[in-house]
Amino acid sequence: MKRIGIIGGMSFESTAIYYRMINEMVREKLGGLASADILLHSVNFADIVALQKAGDWAEAAERLWKSASNLEKAGATCVLIATNTMHKVADEVARHIHVPLINIIDETAQVLKAHKVSKPLLLATRYTMEDGFYVDRMARHDISVMTPDHLGRVIIHDVIFNELCAGHISEASRQRVLELIENARAAGADSVILGCTEICMLIDQSMTGVPMFDSTEIHARAAVAHALGEIDLTASKAA
Repeated sequence: MKRIGIIGGMSFESTAIYYRMINEMVREKLGGLASADILLHSVNFADIVALQKAGDWAEAAERLWKSASNLEKAGATCVLIATNTMHKVADEVARHIHVPLINIIDETAQVLKAHKVSKPLLLATRYTMEDGFYVDRMARHDISVMTPDHLGRVIIHDVIFNELCAGHISEASRQRVLELIENARAAGADSVILGCTEICMLIDQSMTGVPMFDSTEIHARAAVAHALGEIDLTASKAA
């Protein structure tokens, strides 16, 4: 089994989900008492949020690539940034390591294409919805991402940071998010991307008839496929 490196803590709520999912997937595949070989560096999310608010993405990138480099030195054969928002600096992080960085956007795009959907609603932080890096990377895969209107983006951003990252689940917030999904379906969305790794704490497929894709689960599954030798990421890293 190959060793998985995870940069986590952004927030620790979703990192705990990653840890559980990855280990459950390994146990499901290997049986018995099998669990994953994982190295985790959990950062102080308060520091990262301060850099996000200040727009200091260069410093944020440096902190993450140093973390990734340390994971590689400790034996990780791949690296995951366990958050969608910080994939804004994923390419910079990838340039500083020699093992593959499993990009959550690319992995999600591949799953959407396999399900033949091309106009998803993206639910995420305002950085992810508004800063262009996510939408542009999805466009490389011929996927046209929709986002909520300005008020909707404010609502989902606030739910993520003020509630989910603090471990709070609100039924009122759940209903607001489900309304955003219904509005998007009426506007032509053919699916939903849970594009923040905490949103799976709030909603799931059972709550809507719109096909839903959980980026956290997709990312975790890609890591397990690498660890168990089901996919070869070295070619994509070399390219």
